Amino acid sequence: MQDLLLPLFPLNVVLFPGMNLALHIFEERYKQMIADCLENRWEFGVVLVQEDSLDDTGCTALVSEVVRKYDDGRMDIRVRGQRRFEILVLDRQKPYLRGAPHFFDDETGAVSESDGRRKQACELYEQVIQMLEPADSEPPDLHDARLSFQIMARLPVDLGFKQNLLENRSESERLTEVVSFLQKVVARLSLVTKTRARAGGNGQRR
Repeated sequence: MQDLLLPLFPLNVVLFPGMNLALHIFEERYKQMIADCLENRWEFGVVLVQEDSLDDTGCTALVSEVVRKYDDGRMDIRVRGQRRFEILVLDRQKPYLRGAPHFFDDETGAVSESDGRRKQACELYEQVIQMLEPADSEPPDLHDARLSFQIMARLPVDLGFKQNLLENRSESERLTEVVSFLQKVVARLSLVTKTRARAGGNGQRR
């Protein structure tokens, strides 16, 4: 059984439930933290830190694979996002930070699979991917109850926007925000593409 205090890993990243993340563990305190988590099968909390400011809402991670162990104790690991939480109290008695967590989930019901925003969000995501780096990437799962997290976890977008989504307890509201955000991104990328095309043509008709 996990201690009432959750080990915390402050990172410049927002982890979503169901998201996979690769980490290189090299600081002594985090070597110990991950060793403790592996030994006891604990989760640890990934919390966004920006400019030395620690957010109070994060997502737990569970080590899914130890990819490599180095002679000096460093590790390459893969983790998967699990549960969202708020930090109620911080504890500094160990070399690594811990916190008393309050776990939470969405407060409103799931979005119907027939809701048009689900399909719209997936289509917009595909447009963005094709504009950024055309590739044969696996499309989002339209049936995922937390489609908003799945889509935004794949895109290099503003951390503040991702953090707001993590804290939002309504998939309906998150989908609305994601659709609006992606519409703006598509419009912006389309403009950039047209501008580059005109510049490449050197203003001359062909």
